[in-house]
Amino acid sequence: MVCLWCVLVLLTLLPASQSTAGVKVRLTQKALEYGRQIGITVLQQKLKTITVPDFSGSTRVRPIGKVRFSFTRMRIVSLGLPKSAVGLVPGTSVKFSIRNAFIKMQGNWRVKYLFIRDSGSFDLSVNDLTITTSIAILRDATGRPAVNSAGCSATVGSAKVKFRGGASWLYNLFRSSAGKAIRKALEKKICPLVAKTIPDMNPRLKTLNVLAKVDKYAEIEYSMVASPVISKESIDLSLKGEFYNIGQHREPPFSPTPFSLPLQNSNMLYIGLSAFTVNSAAFVYHTAGALSLYITDDMIPSNIPIRLNTRTFGTFIPQIAKMYPGLMMKLHMKTAKVPIITFQPNNVTVQASSTVTAYAIQPSATLSPLFVLNLDASVSARIYVTGLKVAGSLTLNSFEMTLGKSYVGLFQVKPLDTIFATVLRWAVLPIVNVNLRKGYPLPAVGKMNLINPKLQVLQDYALIGTDLKFTG
Repeated sequence: MVCLWCVLVLLTLLPASQSTAGVKVRLTQKALEYGRQIGITVLQQKLKTITVPDFSGSTRVRPIGKVRFSFTRMRIVSLGLPKSAVGLVPGTSVKFSIRNAFIKMQGNWRVKYLFIRDSGSFDLSVNDLTITTSIAILRDATGRPAVNSAGCSATVGSAKVKFRGGASWLYNLFRSSAGKAIRKALEKKICPLVAKTIPDMNPRLKTLNVLAKVDKYAEIEYSMVASPVISKESIDLSLKGEFYNIGQHREPPFSPTPFSLPLQNSNMLYIGLSAFTVNSAAFVYHTAGALSLYITDDMIPSNIPIRLNTRTFGTFIPQIAKMYPGLMMKLHMKTAKVPIITFQPNNVTVQASSTVTAYAIQPSATLSPLFVLNLDASVSARIYVTGLKVAGSLTLNSFEMTLGKSYVGLFQVKPLDTIFATVLRWAVLPIVNVNLRKGYPLPAVGKMNLINPKLQVLQDYALIGTDLKFTG
């Protein structure tokens, strides 16, 4: 039903069938209840659009014979849905039910008996209306969820007619027949409306960012990769959760490690982001050559005494000062292999292996190579939720350097630790953190907002627990 779209957009994270998931989602009963509450108003508006077609009938009244009647221009003037519930049918579907609903209608009546004709208006009270519908979750060709009706039943407890105009003795000839006929007409109209309305939700479900652009290098795929696991308490969902180079879907040389979400239900939604997802990002950016940076002296704060010039480096490598006196320097840092990110309880660590090539900048702007260092760094990461994105920042733990190649003769690398610690902390990491603060998009549908999200790092994945709010 229309009212359930708010619930079912939460199911946009629903899967279908393929491989191990990089992202898992749990939708709890609390989320379904939220959808029921905000959706019941929508359903009321939709039900008000029901049109009962004009119809006529006849009834035989002893001893006077057949009485013909007709009802026209029937319309709903008010409707109430005092009791509703939404729940899960383990392994199959979402079930939505309404009880004790009532409808008030108005219309015109006309009656014919022998040569007697009469007409007027009427008020109709329909009470004890019950609607039960099941909604099946499917997967469309794009990896997005789609819904359709898996069953519906509707019953009307009673339909009482109050006639206006005409002769009162005529009312009694067809009052009971009229109520029965209208009740049956309404019962026949409700379920077809439900069946038609449920697919109307699919355009909203198609707003799921199955392929979300991150930047000029990368996009992340959130297509469904396994069928939903529906229990009595929740729906567990699986999404691909993998980064790709823009326009080139190349699989990394590693696969997701299976993981399970903990049994929690205090929030509406839980999202598990595996280490595979962020490692696939590292693979993409390394493959694209994006993990590369030129470092110049102006990137180091002016109040720091260590400068990128041959004088500073000449203190530790005298031949540099002799061969290239009084010149500024430039460093080129790039990853030598794909960084490795590990998730452990309350701890995210990045192991990165890079090469650093140092150049002297000649007056003609020509770069003269000085040396190449191999640099292995351990970095701690803090990840957090901002809006509908996951962002982060890095802090240097430790690093080790070895000499890869020298153009100025052999020298000891260890004395350069202070210089490169300064370069990493004051030039490299601030630039990296600016990009990490931009974040990457979480799976989302329409105008969905996360309310009070909390992120915790567990073994091999990070867990986001959050409530939801839809605006519009």
